Amino acid sequence: MSVSPVKALRGTLSLPGDKSISHRSAIIAALAYKGTSRITNFSTSEDCESTLRCLEQLGVKVMREAAATVCIEGAGAKGFRAPSEPLNCGNSGSTMRMLAGALAGHDVVATLTGDESLLTRPMKRIIQPLNQTGAHIQGTMDRAPLTVLGRQPLSAIRYELPVASAQVKTAILLAGLNARGRTEIIEPNATRDHTERLLSWFSIKVDSKTIDDDGTSKTRTALEASQPFAARDVAVPGDMSSAAFLIAAAAAFPESELLITDVGLNPTRTGFLSILQLLGGDIELRNVRNEFNEPIGDVYFRGRYKFEPQAPRANLIRGSLVAQVIDELPILAVLGTRLLGGIEIRDARELRVKESDRLAATVTNLRVMGAEVEEFEDGLKVRGPCQLQGAVLDSYGDHRIAMAFSVAALIATGTSEIKGADCVRVSFPEFFRSLESVSER
Repeated sequence: MSVSPVKALRGTLSLPGDKSISHRSAIIAALAYKGTSRITNFSTSEDCESTLRCLEQLGVKVMREAAATVCIEGAGAKGFRAPSEPLNCGNSGSTMRMLAGALAGHDVVATLTGDESLLTRPMKRIIQPLNQTGAHIQGTMDRAPLTVLGRQPLSAIRYELPVASAQVKTAILLAGLNARGRTEIIEPNATRDHTERLLSWFSIKVDSKTIDDDGTSKTRTALEASQPFAARDVAVPGDMSSAAFLIAAAAAFPESELLITDVGLNPTRTGFLSILQLLGGDIELRNVRNEFNEPIGDVYFRGRYKFEPQAPRANLIRGSLVAQVIDELPILAVLGTRLLGGIEIRDARELRVKESDRLAATVTNLRVMGAEVEEFEDGLKVRGPCQLQGAVLDSYGDHRIAMAFSVAALIATGTSEIKGADCVRVSFPEFFRSLESVSER
């Protein structure tokens, strides 16, 4: 994909459904004991299509309608059916980790596999807690393919996450639906709470609160088992992680004016907007309301001629905030090249075990474009402002890297080539079309 510079981003966009909510709504709907859930604005991503295909292999009736609408019939008391062949999760770690949790509480044997990238990602983080429930999850050197030997009922556990992860939390909660007793999860930092909100929407009682653990603030989420639930309809808001790349592109130009409508504004997902405001971005939230247990609204961004930090150390991103902006860190690093004082990101080792080593990929591509970047084991530091140069850039098969450096190409001098740009289909197939529709050259 060749990308040439632009002068500004102007216009109005609506985005495909949130990927995180789409995964979760499909799996929870499949676990309903009766009825059919109609999910509108379901994500168009390849990742979420992987989840639907896996559910179909497990005997769940999935009906795809026009306009990104999916109807899912609850598996009911009969539960999942043992698949005749391995469940292919594609590139989706969300599919693999969360489905492993759902399968743990069913009397089936299933193997979860995926593409080359997924087979390199760490799975010990779900293997350990799920095996504690009485299920048996087996991997190869703690990686996929995973063989799940489900059991019903499971034993409820109290588990403290060594690393904050919404996917692992979700896997344990889904297993807890078929466990005896009270399942409790302790997180070192608050993570995305879409699962808790969706479970509550489906009338399942979930208790989540901040606790003091020996002077340290942590988050405890608890679920009581034996709560059969019926199907419910869900309307998925636009994906904030996808919106972030478009907003970041707009932020790079003082004459930009961009409105993104009906996007999810869950507090665990708006850390990017908060950071951008502290860095000098002019953001206004409009038409904010609550729909299907999730906050939603419009995000209006207006460019500024002076783009610089508005508070001391605003351009240092570290600690608990990292978990909330983990998907947006590569694009924030790109924005650091436009920012007075640049940007520094720490406590982000998790980026090394995503679809690619996103720290290394970000550093390499920025250096190719002429930026001065220092790499750390847990982060990076970009010196700014500086003028990026058009270059041949590698996506490393990672959708977030492809999108981040497509934005970098917009602000560079000369044309850039993004190798492997078609990987954006994993999360945001419409990305290049949406970007082009609001670009002014």
